[in-house]
Amino acid sequence: MTTSELWSRAAAERYDTEDSEMFSAAVLGPTLDFLAELAGDGRALEFAIGTGRVGVPLRERGVRVAGIELSEPMAAVLRRKVDEDTLPVVIGDMATTVVPGTFTLVYLVYNTISNLLTQVECFRNAARHLEPGGRFVIELGVPPLRSLPLGQVAVPFEVGERHLGLDTFDLVEQVLVSHHFTRDGDDGRYRRDASRHRYAWPAELDLMARIAGLELERRVADWDGSPFAQDSPKHISVWRKPT
Repeated sequence: MTTSELWSRAAAERYDTEDSEMFSAAVLGPTLDFLAELAGDGRALEFAIGTGRVGVPLRERGVRVAGIELSEPMAAVLRRKVDEDTLPVVIGDMATTVVPGTFTLVYLVYNTISNLLTQVECFRNAARHLEPGGRFVIELGVPPLRSLPLGQVAVPFEVGERHLGLDTFDLVEQVLVSHHFTRDGDDGRYRRDASRHRYAWPAELDLMARIAGLELERRVADWDGSPFAQDSPKHISVWRKPT
């Protein structure tokens, strides 16, 4: 079900360093506040927990967190930070893997649902794990198709001294490929990586949620709760399982 390449051992080892901005207090603070409030006194389940960027500090705040992760190398990096008893992780895909027990919160951050072609199964799996009244939270970018002039299929999302990133779009299949050119060292060489994703609009996600028996509770532009508008580049969406 997963369309993007598995995170290899080498990619897992450099993940925390190359994505260091996402570990900053400015990014993580509002994220943790948002999720901790929704989790309350219950348990939280993170789909695609990765190296624990969100799950580990959320556990440190006192929220009982479990995770699902497809990449064993990514989970191995997480395991250096926290033991299995403190933060259990099941190896498997987030569309079908089942974790024992029920949760007040299931969450999926940093555009990771786009790794799945069968995204509706991810919603069904979230609903399967939720207690009545529990919430499913997704962080996802809004497809930047307005940036595409007629006939153009590529949009750059970062142009820096050490990294060039651009997305190419297949508008028929609704698939994008993210291309990364990263400078390794100072010898002028660049490492090239690419991953395939299915992009989805907020309205599509709401339909998937309905199919899974979930109801949209709110949608905001960022973790700080700012209003979602037509020019927002991403959204945080919260769906609730009826009681």
